[in-house]
Amino acid sequence: MITIKSIIQKTLISMGEEEYKVFSSNLMPTVEKDRFIGIRIPALRKYAKSLENFEDFLGELPHYYFEENNLHAFLIEREKNFDRCIERINAFLPYIDNWAICDSMKPKVLKKEPEKLLKYIQKWIKSKDVYAVRYAINLLMSFYLDDSFDEGYLKIVADIKSEEYYINMMRAWYFATALAKRYKETLPYIENNVLDIWTHNKTIQKSIESFRISKEQKQYLRTLKRRNEK
Repeated sequence: MITIKSIIQKTLISMGEEEYKVFSSNLMPTVEKDRFIGIRIPALRKYAKSLENFEDFLGELPHYYFEENNLHAFLIEREKNFDRCIERINAFLPYIDNWAICDSMKPKVLKKEPEKLLKYIQKWIKSKDVYAVRYAINLLMSFYLDDSFDEGYLKIVADIKSEEYYINMMRAWYFATALAKRYKETLPYIENNVLDIWTHNKTIQKSIESFRISKEQKQYLRTLKRRNEK
């Protein structure tokens, strides 16, 4: 039986590039290599924009290919109704198994409702699922460091206790971005050693690599590096 899912899958396979498949699969060790097709992001986004009548595809989870999941995320981004978008994200989050899909899904409609979104972020951040937590931190980083900023959000991310690499890497990315945008409010978290050592030092590393941090700020941050506890 021919379905929308099978048609989409066949089209995606025809778009694959072997060389890019090898490249992208090496970036995501949590995903089996045979689940990659090898489609460049601009091409996949263009395809997502061209699709019509894709509701059945969104309802047929789980997907097998990485690019199917990536396409799913891009189709969710097209949703213009906040509540419907949240419903689709909640349905999809349990099937996300890598950082790339997690980090790429940022529907614009979410940014329009910061107060409503916050209660979902607070729910996801308490999840036992690695990528639900990572997704929540990513949204705080993307949507709540500018006009919707509140110092309490820094504490929310600082208070996360995890041994998961993909959570703590996002925490470090969040604090490095916060230093770039809200240096004065964020610096005490580094000066007072609020974060675990790994996240603390990774935050400093990412800040030093950033073009948005001044030379003087980088020099000072270098002095705040911590030695690993023995």
